[in-house]
Amino acid sequence: MLTDAELTVLGLVVERPRHGYELDEVVSERGMRDWTALGFSSIYYVLGKLRDRGLVAEVERDRAHAKAKKTYTATEAGRKACAEAAEAAIAELRPAHQPVLVGLANSPAITPERLAAALAQRAEAVVERLAEVRRAAAAQAGAPPFVRAIFDYSITQLEAEAAWLEGMT
Repeated sequence: MLTDAELTVLGLVVERPRHGYELDEVVSERGMRDWTALGFSSIYYVLGKLRDRGLVAEVERDRAHAKAKKTYTATEAGRKACAEAAEAAIAELRPAHQPVLVGLANSPAITPERLAAALAQRAEAVVERLAEVRRAAAAQAGAPPFVRAIFDYSITQLEAEAAWLEGMT
């Protein structure tokens, strides 16, 4: 089983051979940090784990980036593992543990005024985040369909939460 971070990195290397700095750039450009716990420092750690499991291999290439030291490509086992994990991630409904649900479960402990203020604050944050994701999506207008699907999914979820919050106030 691959972690979300492992599947994200592996998938990017399956797309084409990449070095760590390029992986970081793509993760940033596509807004992947918003839904994965994948910081720059963990990219090389994840690549090492994938290499040790035989899912990626180092390849000799010209240095595409001045700081790049190693370029990685997916092995046949890596392509297979990526496809299987991606299919499972799409097909299986997994529980998402949202802190807002814990807060709502304990909302009787909050005064009605403070609850209303917290919901209003969340609504503001959702509107701001929705604008950010829409801007990022617009910047990726020529991206492949699967990248567009990620943005569309995120936008739809944020719109649904915004609508829910409107009903709560």
